[in-house]
Amino acid sequence: MTTRRHFLQLSAAALAAQSPKLSANDKIQIAAIGIGGMGHEDITSALAAPGVALTAVADVYQGRLDRAKELWGKDLFTTRDYREVLGRPGIDAVLIATPDHWHAQIAIDAMKAGKHVYVEKPMVQDIADGKRLIEGEKSTGKICQVGSQRVSSIVYQKAKDLIKQGSIGQFNMIEAWWDRNSAIGAWQYSIPPDATPENIDWDRFLGSAPKRPFEPIRLFRWRNYQDYGTGVAGDLFVHLFSGMHFITGSLGPSRVYATGGLRFWKDGRDVPDVMIGLYDYPATADHPEFTLMLRVNFADGAGGSHVFRFVGPEGVLTVGNGVTIARQPRDTEPGYTIGTFPKAVQDQFLAEYQKQYPPTKPSADSIRPRTEERYLPPPGYNDHRDHHVNFFHAIRTKSAVVEDATFGFRAAGPALLSNLSYTQRKPLHWDPQSMNLKG
Repeated sequence: MTTRRHFLQLSAAALAAQSPKLSANDKIQIAAIGIGGMGHEDITSALAAPGVALTAVADVYQGRLDRAKELWGKDLFTTRDYREVLGRPGIDAVLIATPDHWHAQIAIDAMKAGKHVYVEKPMVQDIADGKRLIEGEKSTGKICQVGSQRVSSIVYQKAKDLIKQGSIGQFNMIEAWWDRNSAIGAWQYSIPPDATPENIDWDRFLGSAPKRPFEPIRLFRWRNYQDYGTGVAGDLFVHLFSGMHFITGSLGPSRVYATGGLRFWKDGRDVPDVMIGLYDYPATADHPEFTLMLRVNFADGAGGSHVFRFVGPEGVLTVGNGVTIARQPRDTEPGYTIGTFPKAVQDQFLAEYQKQYPPTKPSADSIRPRTEERYLPPPGYNDHRDHHVNFFHAIRTKSAVVEDATFGFRAAGPALLSNLSYTQRKPLHWDPQSMNLKG
């Protein structure tokens, strides 16, 4: 059946600056730091929320600043230095969509400067920064929401409800994959012809990364390099961790093992284009022990796909555009394997078996159907927009967000451990409660 349900160092003055208190009718003034492809999507989704105004943007490439004025008004404040954005007292919140190696520092600086923070996934590039960002959120009292929008999706909420209702029994395995088969999907982003040292603040882009001569491909295709990104695991596994943790209520795995390699996109990148991860999840009050398998392949000749499958003894729940539950009833009889027994023993076994399971004549009524239930969101539904709406609602009402810094780190941690396991070629052990690497 088909159903639809509406379903860098700041001055002391800048660090101390606090945004004005908001009333229900005030507009939330936002700024964006990092306005590449993801930054543009974040701004578009944010401005679709009621009562939000964009007042400033920062990016190291001048062309993006020029484009920002074309899109959002010539009076927009633009700068290559994100600290100038954080020093502006009228800004209530910032959207951070920089390369991964800048996430933690800018987010912490922003909260210390009195700004609420929406930071793209993965929340941090280095596991050591996870606790720092959590502490920054707690000490400043500012809202920090990580940008994995599935936690705000009505589709994932439906899956969460169905799992909790026992629709497939106690699930024992989850598998998910996010395969692609295109240049853009494999991060071969376009490089502008005016990518020159004059138009790019190269040193600011590098930040804490190793110093190296100007090489614009590293800025515009930064996901391909360990110095600035987090590879397959940080870009895509982290989405799968976030969505799965939301549905199951899990805190994370206890054991991580990842393997893969650079098989197709040999374009100078130093991260794999194929990765498979295996994760052991301990039992909790919310779910039994289970195994998670994740996969990404950037050269999938079938065109690529994105699927989540929760496997249980009573059915399989699949999350994609909507939620599907497929069930195939099992035989009520266990069956038998007695061909290797002596004839007399076979006869004895069958006599006892048929007492317990009397033979029945096949009939049309005895044919059990395979069932499928489908739950689809309304046409045009956008969970990215909902994620921003939830962020601004939390700012207005001073309420908590689902994907705060702790939730964000519990998704980023296993993703980053996947990279570490891949590099070290061994399984790693993680404490999901304390969020610490064991051993």
